[in-house]
Amino acid sequence: MRELRYLFALLVGSKRKYVDPSRAVEILKDAFKSNDSQQQDVSEFTHKLLDWLEDAFQIKAEEERDGEKPKNPMVELFYGRFLAVGVLEGKKFENTEMFGQYPLQVNGFKDLHECLEAAMIEGEIESLHSENSAKSGQEHWFTELPPVLTFELSRFEFNQALGRPEKIHNKLEFPPILYLDRYMHKNREITRIKRDEIKRLKEYLTVLQQRLERYLSYGSGPKRFPLVDVLQYALEFASSKPVCTSPVDDLGASAPASGTLPPQIPPSTIEQQGPSCSDVPSTSPVQRSVIHKPFTQSRIPPDLPMHPAPRHITEEELSVLEGCLHRWRTEVENDTRDLQESISRIHRTIELMYSDKTMVQVPYRLHAVLVHEGQANAGHYWAYIYDHHQNRWMKYNDISVTKSTWEELERDSFGGYRNASAYCLMYINDKEQYLIQDEFNKETGQILVGMDTLPSDLRDYVKEDNKRFEKELEEWDAELAQKAQQEKLLSQIPRAPAPSPAPVQAGEPEYLEQPSRTDISKHLKEDSVQAINKALAEQEDRGPEAIMDTTRTDGGFLLQSSGNAPAQAAPPQRVVEVAIPDVGTFVIESEEGGYDDEVMLTPNMQGIIMAIGKARNVYDRCGPEAGFFKAIKLEYTRLLKLAQEDPPPECDYRLRHAIVYFIQNQAPKKIIERTLLEQFGDHNLSFDERCRNIMKVAQAKLEMIKPDEVNMEEYERWHQDYRHFRETTMFLMVGLEYFQKKSYMEALLYLIYAYQNNKELLSKGPYRGHDEELISHYRRECLLKLNEHAAALFESGDDQEVNNGLIIMNELIVPCLPLLLVDEMEEKDIVAVEDMRNRWCSYLGQEMEPNLQEKLTDFLPKLLDCSTEIKGFNDPPKLPSYSTHELCERYARIMLSLSRTPADGR
Repeated sequence: MRELRYLFALLVGSKRKYVDPSRAVEILKDAFKSNDSQQQDVSEFTHKLLDWLEDAFQIKAEEERDGEKPKNPMVELFYGRFLAVGVLEGKKFENTEMFGQYPLQVNGFKDLHECLEAAMIEGEIESLHSENSAKSGQEHWFTELPPVLTFELSRFEFNQALGRPEKIHNKLEFPPILYLDRYMHKNREITRIKRDEIKRLKEYLTVLQQRLERYLSYGSGPKRFPLVDVLQYALEFASSKPVCTSPVDDLGASAPASGTLPPQIPPSTIEQQGPSCSDVPSTSPVQRSVIHKPFTQSRIPPDLPMHPAPRHITEEELSVLEGCLHRWRTEVENDTRDLQESISRIHRTIELMYSDKTMVQVPYRLHAVLVHEGQANAGHYWAYIYDHHQNRWMKYNDISVTKSTWEELERDSFGGYRNASAYCLMYINDKEQYLIQDEFNKETGQILVGMDTLPSDLRDYVKEDNKRFEKELEEWDAELAQKAQQEKLLSQIPRAPAPSPAPVQAGEPEYLEQPSRTDISKHLKEDSVQAINKALAEQEDRGPEAIMDTTRTDGGFLLQSSGNAPAQAAPPQRVVEVAIPDVGTFVIESEEGGYDDEVMLTPNMQGIIMAIGKARNVYDRCGPEAGFFKAIKLEYTRLLKLAQEDPPPECDYRLRHAIVYFIQNQAPKKIIERTLLEQFGDHNLSFDERCRNIMKVAQAKLEMIKPDEVNMEEYERWHQDYRHFRETTMFLMVGLEYFQKKSYMEALLYLIYAYQNNKELLSKGPYRGHDEELISHYRRECLLKLNEHAAALFESGDDQEVNNGLIIMNELIVPCLPLLLVDEMEEKDIVAVEDMRNRWCSYLGQEMEPNLQEKLTDFLPKLLDCSTEIKGFNDPPKLPSYSTHELCERYARIMLSLSRTPADGR
């Protein structure tokens, strides 16, 4: 009871978009638990809930009463009384009974009043008005109506053949205003008179409809036609131009000599080719065979009548016949019109039978409609509730609350559309304004709204929850502001080429200021810095092509363009040729131990080799440390430019360089510097003396880093995030490759993990992952295509195919639906889920084999489960091993192919 109070208090005063009812629902589930294998019917649940609340209020009322009879608000609000008057085995009886939800049968009725009329009269009621009849029957008359009147529409019946309940999808109309005067005990005499009159009118109506049917379906055979049309056809036949011979007698001239028709020529064709009334003798001594002319043979000669016609008729006969047919046709038209008008008048009279002022004194206004979509043992529920302050209907569908219209309510609630229909109607007494009126403060007279209408304890509870919600919003806003600031900072960085790097400042890390553990003196270090500044001022950076044109052999290093003559290798060294993409082909002299071919091909190593090549002059003049500073600043400047660019989707620099990823996501400077130092300290640079010396400087700088200068845990987290980003890229890339091959089952699992991993990355920053909408689109398309495939397999009817289709649904699609429903902002995903469900619900109204019906019944509850609880998936699919170069190439290829493909609404 306490949790329900909290729940309804939050509904009144919460600032949240929706309220989570889980705690109250769990208590109710435990309290109403019966058989674990049997789902509670919603009407049974409502009955038990009302009974439970009634008991709870009764206990409270008895505790607080002061000698007076306790009042139970549940009884006063939801319960009414009716009088059962009847005859049982010739004896009259009267009983007063209380009711809460009034049950109504739907099958066989077209509107709510017909349901009520049938529910208020049971059995033979003629005996109620006579003394001698022994027939049994009873009438129900409302003696007291509750302020909130609930009708329970029974839309389920038990199928004896199949041995299970089935839902009734018939259309049942109900009005927005329902007048209940005709069912009140105080109006029983007037109602009985009117019912007798309606009964007499309906009997007369039946006779008129039978007479009209004879005019509209005339004839004694299996096919019937409107009589007015029959007379019109007879008039057209009589008025046609007479023919002089039989339609077959005049075919002799064109018939074969043997007197038989060629078997390949249809008789109808020959008839159409026969001569007219005037005899035309054949002039050919030899009988010609008939030639089949498919495009001209069926044309009717102009002198042959279009329709059958009388053979002999005189003008006098035709005149009399036409006069009779015209007169008869007019008489039939008048009779038909009179019958139709009489039927319409009787219908109107019946409709207005209870419209006089005395029978419209008890109006009830429709307040809420509870809708069910699905079948007897499973489905989806939502509600329409009328907002009396805004004068509009609202639709409450899970966590979504939207404005609606009476037209939408009709479509979803009357039945006969999409297997959705109302199962419960709640009307409120339109004269009891306190049900919808605003509350007023007794002292000030001001209107009470929102939390002011709650007791003090519930106000405090809601206020605390709102404070928690405001704190959540502040945290959320702060996170969004941080992301926006990151985007703003990146957008404000000029796209023009970055200026030449400045000399090393005193504020840089100590490990970059101190000389490395080599023979370079402090004086050399100062000279190196000066040389760097001078070199940067004098020399512009040259591209890789200029570097490739430079040939240098000192120190055992030979860097030569592939177009030049082959290099001469020193005997103690190993000569190898390395083709580095975007840079060129080199002949490299490597000492014993060699290098890692894969590392040499990475974009990182390409950039470092170019930076060292550009720093050659500084290295030659000022030594290794000066060359190191020059090279590392050149490389950092290049990577900063890449991070500031806005490349097309197929060219993602983050995949090529971890440092670009770090810069775009505003990683701490020391993280970036250490990463760059580790790249310059890679042992694969030891194939050349200059590279080896610069590598040793970088390694010395790394050794000089103090523990408190770089947080290694944070360093590892950034690199772990980058590995996670590459892994997400692989999931996305492989999933899209499978999708393009139409291998949707394989693609789905990769795209699911790509989306989940990417969402986790994007929660840390806008540049941590990939385009979320792109992944969402192809994940959704995979599910829709698999759903269509599974539905086609089910429709085939073959046992194996049906089972395969249901396996696809149970193992792939159903577990994925919560992933699409968990984010309420993804409207396209929610629409896709509804489309998939509607496809399978559409089978409910179709005839199918009992075994298919049974499988569909077992499967639909899983599909229609509205839970957003994420169920466990299998382990992530195993990813192949890709080098950075191969990953970038395949990713570019797949993204380019997507750019050439229609977006399909993406």
